[in-house]
Amino acid sequence: MHRVHGLGPARFKQLLRVFGSIEAAWKASFSALLNSGIGQENAKSLDALRSKTDPDHETETLERLGISAVRLDSPDYPKALAETYDPPPVLYYKGELAATEQNAVAVVGSRRCTPYGREMTKRIASGLADAKVAVFSGLARGIDGTAHRAALDAGGRTVAVVGGGLDSIYPAEHEQMALEMVNSGGAIVSEYPVGVRPKPEHFPRRNRVISGLTRGVVVVEAARKSGAMLTVKWALEQDREVFAVPGSVLSVNSEGPNWLIQQGAKLTTSHIDVLDELGITPPEPVLTDSASVNREPAQGELGVDSLARKNNGTDIENRVHEHLASVGAPCHVDEIVRSLSSPVAEVNSALSVLELKGIVDEVGPMTYLLKASQESRRN
Repeated sequence: MHRVHGLGPARFKQLLRVFGSIEAAWKASFSALLNSGIGQENAKSLDALRSKTDPDHETETLERLGISAVRLDSPDYPKALAETYDPPPVLYYKGELAATEQNAVAVVGSRRCTPYGREMTKRIASGLADAKVAVFSGLARGIDGTAHRAALDAGGRTVAVVGGGLDSIYPAEHEQMALEMVNSGGAIVSEYPVGVRPKPEHFPRRNRVISGLTRGVVVVEAARKSGAMLTVKWALEQDREVFAVPGSVLSVNSEGPNWLIQQGAKLTTSHIDVLDELGITPPEPVLTDSASVNREPAQGELGVDSLARKNNGTDIENRVHEHLASVGAPCHVDEIVRSLSSPVAEVNSALSVLELKGIVDEVGPMTYLLKASQESRRN
């Protein structure tokens, strides 16, 4: 019955009120369906569907494909999603879908992300996974795929919500990663039945499921008008926390997160910001015999802010400044990273600080030039 277009949660509830069970509604006469309150077109669609559909065959297909289905009225349906507005009447999933997910956070962003966005996604997603927080995303290229991969590499649980039936993974290059997610204790989830192909209109609604299954959404990179920002819209309607990773004010990919921070989203430079806001205490690190109890925190634990201000803000910023001065021409971030042998997140953070100070300009995509006044002052 979930295949009938137009039978959403409200009409499913109406059928339950009238017939007592979905099975009874399936077997009801056409005249009874017309009088049930679900609308004439829905009644006609349902009547046409059941004339050519065998429920037992549908069940056998799901079993053969290793797909489970859970109804909204089932105690196994995720409680956090069930309490939102417009939850899917049925969820299909492979792997482990918990009815109660104590700690789960979505990490989303642009499909066309920058090296900085990838690096920050890796840091945040792996940090969350290390803290035993499930990482949710949409399996798309770019930030989504990077978040899933980072969580997997950290040995954590990660769940993907997709925009089509689970018999066909999109994009195809993420099919192997989806299998890894299922085999490692995670899951892939969809509100669409087997055989439904991914369509552009599916993804905006898919985003409400991503946010609905989690406690908060982290936006790493996104344009002001994008799928990631639609996820934020759903998150706010569902009373979820919103986190945003700051970026260059001249980068289109950072327009969304920077605007969210202006609107009150939590400025996020590492997974620690997310854990603190949600009141999650990370597990104590296991130290080896050779490890020092009073060790210095690793770069991955410091976050972007500290990376850009090592040695009171003079180390990496000065090195980037000197490199740009020596080149004397526009320089791409990748070239600076190679020349300085420094992490891309560290270099990007330093460039952002130098840009805010009026020392450098972004003259092209991820390409920077020392301002003329700074060059003449140096000489």
